[in-house]
Amino acid sequence: MTAIPSTQHAVQLVGPDKLILNKEKGISHPNEHQVLCKVIVVGLCFSDLKLLKQFSEHPRKSEVLKGLEPEVLKEIPSYVPGEAPTVPGHEPVVEIVEAGSAVKNFKVGERYFVQADWRWLATTSSNAAFGYNFEGALQEYVLLDERILISPEGESMLLPAPAGERAISAFGLVEPWACAECSYQVKERTRIKEDGRMLIVSETCAGADATDELFANYGKPSEIVKVCPTESECKGDAASLDEVDDNTFDDIIYFGHNADTMEKLWAKSAKGALINLVLCGGPIERAVYSPMGDTHYRGVRLIGTTGSNPADSMKTIPARPELREGDSINVVGAAGPMGVMHVIRNLSQGVPGITLYAGDLSDERLEALSKFAAPVAEANGLGYKTYNPKTGTPDIAFNYTVVMAPIPALVAAAVENSAPGGILNLFAGIAAGKGGEMDMQAYIEKGLYLFGTSGSLMSDMKIVLGNVQSGKLDTNVSVAAVAGLDGAVDGIRRVERQEVPGKIMIYPQCKGLEITLLSELNKKLPEVAAKLADGVWTKEAEAALLAQYAEA
Repeated sequence: MTAIPSTQHAVQLVGPDKLILNKEKGISHPNEHQVLCKVIVVGLCFSDLKLLKQFSEHPRKSEVLKGLEPEVLKEIPSYVPGEAPTVPGHEPVVEIVEAGSAVKNFKVGERYFVQADWRWLATTSSNAAFGYNFEGALQEYVLLDERILISPEGESMLLPAPAGERAISAFGLVEPWACAECSYQVKERTRIKEDGRMLIVSETCAGADATDELFANYGKPSEIVKVCPTESECKGDAASLDEVDDNTFDDIIYFGHNADTMEKLWAKSAKGALINLVLCGGPIERAVYSPMGDTHYRGVRLIGTTGSNPADSMKTIPARPELREGDSINVVGAAGPMGVMHVIRNLSQGVPGITLYAGDLSDERLEALSKFAAPVAEANGLGYKTYNPKTGTPDIAFNYTVVMAPIPALVAAAVENSAPGGILNLFAGIAAGKGGEMDMQAYIEKGLYLFGTSGSLMSDMKIVLGNVQSGKLDTNVSVAAVAGLDGAVDGIRRVERQEVPGKIMIYPQCKGLEITLLSELNKKLPEVAAKLADGVWTKEAEAALLAQYAEA
């Protein structure tokens, strides 16, 4: 194996919107609990843009508050919370090149891909993650600590990337595909949190028995705080929402239809809270501002009923927000890197009778998507149609909408365009606490369910890995371009401008390689282009690329 140098090339985020290529970043060698990994390949992700813009304000860039002792964190040079420069890149395949004497689970020479979402390491409003408050893989070598790589339940955050018929990139792509999978596999809370705090705000119709059916069928919290405005006849613990603490309630029930009150409820919600709007027959007089980003990053959920029984709202919650037979599915932003994954995933699931509408602002990107998606839909006997919103949107009501762009107005449009009982998958991460106005009356009348997910679980990665290994899914259909670290900064900016119809894969070994679209490989790297399979990245193409840039 090539000797490990003292410095390396690395992409660093040094401040908000400040990316640099550092050609002399030091390499930290492991202590007894750590491993040094050589990065084989890493994908660029839209989530990198969120970190790019928010930097130290990103929920996963803040300090670890629990889950690991402070003295251990001090031993990890790749722990870079707050204002410290970080290295993005959370979708890699790595090879261990050095291992400390106390490392038990990993050996030199083994290859792995990374579960980047370390949920037991809590930050202020989220959790730690590889490529955020711990350095990621947009560098030649990355240091990892076994005390983080093994969860409290004993599960490894490194999954083997076995040699075989698949390109190395296929395993690096498991992580982003798993994030898409997570949004359909997530288990939604369908009951009251029985060890939690409930806030009941009563402006109208909340009689003494208003919650009887709810508690009888869906559980009861350990604590209830009641707020009754002064003009209300009910007796409560407070007369105003201003008198109760923010961010502390797991379940919130509002009896009323005042938009001003509704807008104040979000601030009272804890992480994972369920907000239940009980309109008591009254109309909401205007659109309601909703911080939709909280559904994505804080797991807050919103349900409601036009009647007076909060138990009725609970019936709108799906146990899992999976596709249903016969659904008409709208993927908004379908031809972007993650949109491609949702489209191919949904057409490959075997759910009968679905029709998928793929919407994107670029006809060129839609054409590229259709080369892969249309044959999958045809093979499975499913409907598949594309549209460009600039020239018109399908005149139908959608049963399932996936929003791939972090634009609140698109969520509001999804409410308007949804059929009764529709599910709204807010996949793109609107920043926590940010959002926009939506027609809450229509949302409640239709019985819609808005949810969002961030990252993935190990179980999601194993589902995708199983599909890759069985041949059911080729994650490489989402590869659109390749580059070395020299092209990574440009690559992130291209992702920002939505110029590339798929994933950009970075191979750190390929020094000097700028962003090269697969469609342009024949001009720049004809030996590599000859190994593509109908334009799809392959193991053979990857081997040809790495051979061409092999280190002396």
